[in-house]
Amino acid sequence: MRSRPSSGDSLLFVDVETSRMTLPLVLGGGPFFATMGRDDFFDLCQTNRPLRIERTADGDLVILTPIGGETGRRSIRIASQLLAWCDSAGTGVAFDSSTGYWLPNGAARSPDASWLLRERWDALTPAERKKFPPLAPDFVVELRSEADRPASLREKMQEYVDNGVRLAWLIDPIAKRVDIHRPGQAPLMLDAPTSVGGAPELPGFTLDLTNIW
Repeated sequence: MRSRPSSGDSLLFVDVETSRMTLPLVLGGGPFFATMGRDDFFDLCQTNRPLRIERTADGDLVILTPIGGETGRRSIRIASQLLAWCDSAGTGVAFDSSTGYWLPNGAARSPDASWLLRERWDALTPAERKKFPPLAPDFVVELRSEADRPASLREKMQEYVDNGVRLAWLIDPIAKRVDIHRPGQAPLMLDAPTSVGGAPELPGFTLDLTNIW
């Protein structure tokens, strides 16, 4: 990896040679990242597209590569079903995997799909909507790819619910399993379900998984 400041500011330009390393890549926070403001982090993410960059609560940066074809096929099926229900229900706003959120613990995360109650979205300022919303969404989905470590994903799901996400699904097409996380409850693990429902948090939403497995 080679790093250089971008012209005219203190941002880091990340040049990742993926053929020489295993991703996701975690960069230790250190004094530079620890003092990076939210606007600077947002600009860093925009500068380094198409990489997806997350930030942990400790200030470490997590560099994620674009997904492969099989994961992309599954991801769009999940997102399209969520969007169709969202448009029909009219109670909230749906987002794709490009959307980042500032969680209350200081982490910046980009779930594979997410949903937010409309009144919470409407309460944000125009400036907050244009960048990473400073809140935890009400619902998130993480889709495991071949490169993902299950233990890391489980930690991320716990982080979501600890920071206010009301419903979080970890969909693992490799193990053919869905882990359902809610605050204050032990995860519910479903083996090879054909569908999973979002009630009561998302009343009327049922995700068809027959084309995911």
